[in-house]
Amino acid sequence: MMKSQILDQLKEVIGRDKKRFGRLVKYDGQNGFSEDAMQGLKDLEARTPPPEAITEPAHSPSYAYRDRLSPTNAAGGGLVKGDDGAKRPHYWGHRERLRQRFLKGGHDPMPEYELLELLLFNAIPRIDVKPLAKRLLAEFGDLNGVIAASKHRILKVEGANDWVYYHLRVVEAFGHRMAQAQVMKRDVVSSWEALVTYCRTAMAHREIEQFRVLYLDRKNVLIADEEQSKGTVDHVPVYPREVVKRALELNASSLILVHNHPSGDPTPSTSDILMTERVQEACNTMGILIHDHVIIGKKEEYSFNTNGLLGNL
Repeated sequence: MMKSQILDQLKEVIGRDKKRFGRLVKYDGQNGFSEDAMQGLKDLEARTPPPEAITEPAHSPSYAYRDRLSPTNAAGGGLVKGDDGAKRPHYWGHRERLRQRFLKGGHDPMPEYELLELLLFNAIPRIDVKPLAKRLLAEFGDLNGVIAASKHRILKVEGANDWVYYHLRVVEAFGHRMAQAQVMKRDVVSSWEALVTYCRTAMAHREIEQFRVLYLDRKNVLIADEEQSKGTVDHVPVYPREVVKRALELNASSLILVHNHPSGDPTPSTSDILMTERVQEACNTMGILIHDHVIIGKKEEYSFNTNGLLGNL
């Protein structure tokens, strides 16, 4: 654009609002521009490239065009060409291939992130969920940690949503019911390993302490498994009166107390020992026997009875 063209355009703009622009560039429509205004126009003209010039940005853009997206994206991988020459997402057909591999070979040879992918297929349609599966495992350590994680923590993971949390809760419920079926309505004292497995499945990876009471009849058959209270990361309130009251309602003859330590270390604290003593005293007054108090850690458990602690209370 030439100087004369720039001047004509400026005059037209300024002429529409002399009151506003006249002060800015000192142009009254008759006497022309001031010296400062003219110098500004000269500077503008000096910086304006000629019409035939090929211009490029002074700095390269922060993005770059690639055939494949970053693998950190939830739908990462971009487009790839198939045998027919058509471009499709890199994960095209991955879901069906993974399903068939699972159906033919089972879960043993599959890494945890692929098992989690199978679940996420139902929660998130049409995109690659492998990055999300890996992020969940990185955040919570393993499948147990992912399944037991709270909604608040799940939703903090990039790409996770309410449907992801819902499907995790359904899987957790199936796991608990399957483990519970091995001990419910059975003599749990003679099926101790199955009982510990069930308690570990239900409580080992909880983020807060939970206190459960297993109510047994005169033949040591489990007649009820109930959560008595929830607490914080290192404490759970227990009310001996409520434990005894519920035992009488169920006509239970004995109990097994169970709670977890989210820290992973099942070693009983002083408060755990005092709490067990209070519950045992309340039960003794009503002729109710306490077989054991089991503390569930992440990898092992602690039995008051096995360690000779229950009998000394």
